[in-house]
Amino acid sequence: MPINPILLVEDSVDDQTLMLRSFKKHNIANDVLVANDGVEALDFLFGTGIRAENGPVRPAVVLLDMKMPRLNGLDVLERIRGEEKTKTIPVVILTSSDEEQDMLRSYNLGANSYVRKPVDFRDFASAVGELGLYWALRNELPPA
Repeated sequence: MPINPILLVEDSVDDQTLMLRSFKKHNIANDVLVANDGVEALDFLFGTGIRAENGPVRPAVVLLDMKMPRLNGLDVLERIRGEEKTKTIPVVILTSSDEEQDMLRSYNLGANSYVRKPVDFRDFASAVGELGLYWALRNELPPA
């Protein structure tokens, strides 16, 4: 049985690099697909736009930044939960926002988890590794 990839939706190249290194350090075998914004994330999930030739992807988890250009994370989450074929995909909001309203809106839209990005480099790397281990290896996806 193939391993579902992790879909990392993050506009910061520095954060992308840190997360990819953390996954490697924690021996997470899943491929990691990187979307630089919300539009690219939806292209992966629905097989549209730049991903039309490859078809849709069903990731083990979507790690979703909230503040992004073109389409923000909450709009992406709303679209994921609004479609029958994607509504059961686990979505973890990864954000630097400490606004209570952002957290509440994330959960109200169906986020599975809300994680504030730690400011400290090591804490951030550790948190990402733990997230990857849980969502990619421990969690079981419902049938597509």
